Amino acid sequence: MSELLTRAKAWADQDPNASDRAELTALIGRAESGDRTAIAELEDRFRGPLAFGTAGLRGVLAAGESRMNEAVVLRATYALAQHLLENVDRAAERGIVIGRDARLRSDELALAAAEVAHAQGLRVYFLSDPAPTPVTAFAVQDLKAAGGVVVTASHNPPEYNGYKVFYENGAQIISPIDEDIAKRITLAPPACDVPRRKLDDVMEFEPARLESKYLSAVRLHREPKLELAPIRIVYTPLHGVGGRFVSLALEMAGFQDFSFVREQAAPDGRFPTVSFPNPEEPTAMELLLQLAREKKADVALANDPDADRLAAAVPDTSGVFRTLSGNEIGVLLAHHLLTRDGSTDPSRLVVTTVVSSQLLASMAKALGVRYAETLTGFKWIANEGMRQEREGARFVFGYEEALGYTAGTVARDKDGVGAAVIFAEMVAAAKARGETIPTYLRRIKDQFGHFVARQKSVTLPGSSGAARIQEIMAALRRDPPKALGAVSVASFWDLSSRKRSHADGRTEEVTGLVPNDTVILTLEDGSRIAVRPSGTEPKIKLYLEVAERASPGEEASAIEARGGARLSALLSALAEVTGLSNEL
Repeated sequence: MSELLTRAKAWADQDPNASDRAELTALIGRAESGDRTAIAELEDRFRGPLAFGTAGLRGVLAAGESRMNEAVVLRATYALAQHLLENVDRAAERGIVIGRDARLRSDELALAAAEVAHAQGLRVYFLSDPAPTPVTAFAVQDLKAAGGVVVTASHNPPEYNGYKVFYENGAQIISPIDEDIAKRITLAPPACDVPRRKLDDVMEFEPARLESKYLSAVRLHREPKLELAPIRIVYTPLHGVGGRFVSLALEMAGFQDFSFVREQAAPDGRFPTVSFPNPEEPTAMELLLQLAREKKADVALANDPDADRLAAAVPDTSGVFRTLSGNEIGVLLAHHLLTRDGSTDPSRLVVTTVVSSQLLASMAKALGVRYAETLTGFKWIANEGMRQEREGARFVFGYEEALGYTAGTVARDKDGVGAAVIFAEMVAAAKARGETIPTYLRRIKDQFGHFVARQKSVTLPGSSGAARIQEIMAALRRDPPKALGAVSVASFWDLSSRKRSHADGRTEEVTGLVPNDTVILTLEDGSRIAVRPSGTEPKIKLYLEVAERASPGEEASAIEARGGARLSALLSALAEVTGLSNEL
């Protein structure tokens, strides 16, 4: 207890933010008086520095070393600036782009980061108004900057914020860059001693011109020779920053009939109409689907709060709207992009992740285009795309099942604005040829395979939750299951050691991927299961997929139901193996 109080008091003394300092001082006082709740809260706020992990930082907004706050951002930006100045050619001259979303304190944290970078001698391109994350990614490339930062917590709950870092190539940072920055954070001065310099007019930069260039680049996603039918679009930014950009992008692409969910149109970091602003959550889509029914829309689109993800719902033949999964959107967009212009260029490349559907691999093989799988996370997709471009590939599309998509090279990150334009084009093209999106998807599956997938996440918060997640992963590695229910396990792939073990006793080393805390089980019937901790939330994630054979003329609902039953059985068996039966 005394050691905890000493650390907490030292942090409070060094915190330059008056509000955070007062908050922490009050919590320390309650802990000193014996308040058990305060002691537990203090322990959680000082269980170690907020980890500099998946492309940066993310955590609950509050004072303390394990939380997201100004003091943490100051030290992180100092470390980032030092790394760029020492490792990127002409970094000071090329500068750094700093953007933000509209979450609580995003403006304050972004300005703090800009002032630290400026004090370190970096030219600063400061996006003073909230903008989508892909705009920052685009800006790094367009301005040939040394790096970039966007203050965002993407789709996390309202109490979160984060700090996402891009490198000079416009993609999120990867190892060993993140490791070097993390090491430098530990060596950074106390937050109160980190130099800051107010931004001034010397940095001539017009964010509006940059935003206009980004939107013009997004407009080029459209295929001008494609026949399109008029469509009606409804859209929500989920209280985020996508509204203005998507509206302009759709208009520039020639779409005129679109409506917003009025209650969610304005940026608001409190997210008053949703408890969890993640379009993967069914409750987050309720107002959008209601508007879609009222307007008799052809498509309903949603971005997450920083507009790097895209969700979509479409009506079936009876007019009932169905929200598409991330995998379904991914394969639809991939097929549309690969076939819309009649190209047969074998250098075209599509990329997805090891936890996404196997359908894209089947499609790519049949269409004769390049295909690659990466670790989970868009930083890996972007970097793999650039690696293969150096070998002559032409990157067409990349996606991950968590609603992240990008086309071409406009942004080397997820781009929910660009994806919205392409999805609208796809709907209009399908309508022009007399096809609905459900029938288009069925045609794709009939041609390349009926894969039925499901993803489940279990939230295990706090230090006890983190320990339990670690133990689940360790137990799977110590004693890999031989079967899940009635189906034998054919192979067990531990991505942390790159070792794949087969049921017949063979083992092999799988190279090409950076070691990662993920395990993948392939079953004898072709089913695939992946288990991994989330890189941004206190969750363990389970990904399950089965392959189904469809009879001629069989209804899609029957195929989905049959696959769903198999998935439910697999999920129950997996819950027993992992000890998550009570949570699932």
